[in-house]
Amino acid sequence: MRRYVLTGTPGAGKTSILRCLGELGYGVVEEAATAVIAREQARGVDAPWTDASFVDEIVELQRRWQIAAPVTGSVQVFDRSPVCTHALARYLGRPVSRALAAEIERITGEGIYERQVLFVRNLGFCEPTSARRISFQESLVFERIHEESYRAFGYELIDIPAGDLAQRVAAVSSTISRPDP
Repeated sequence: MRRYVLTGTPGAGKTSILRCLGELGYGVVEEAATAVIAREQARGVDAPWTDASFVDEIVELQRRWQIAAPVTGSVQVFDRSPVCTHALARYLGRPVSRALAAEIERITGEGIYERQVLFVRNLGFCEPTSARRISFQESLVFERIHEESYRAFGYELIDIPAGDLAQRVAAVSSTISRPDP
């Protein structure tokens, strides 16, 4: 199983790309952080990212979803990974928890994800949502931290440049459909 990570700037279109890939028949796994935020906001917590347990809740959900992801071919695409959660912890000024460190050790040690990471570049703006309350300028800082985190853990970033959705989906599909080297 080849597992690819789709990552990049908040609001860059990762979810739209992921959904199109699912329609093309690729196995896809949605973003855990968005699910944690939605769950907590449904419980009445307006800004769950301020809770001390936020990062660990994302890590746990990412691990569960990665392990339980249905096999629907030889390729799976994940909207973010624990390395993104590492970047999030850094962005939020939080220490790397034991759970996060252990999960990063697991995914890197076991080679869970392909070393090539699909890095979706920003579109020049960032639309706020109930889960995404970040300015465009802040999103660029977060983008840089993501790049640093992935490179620090030895991943190669494959740029998916700004463009229309069809072009981006085609670029991702072209990369992930290549046979193993």
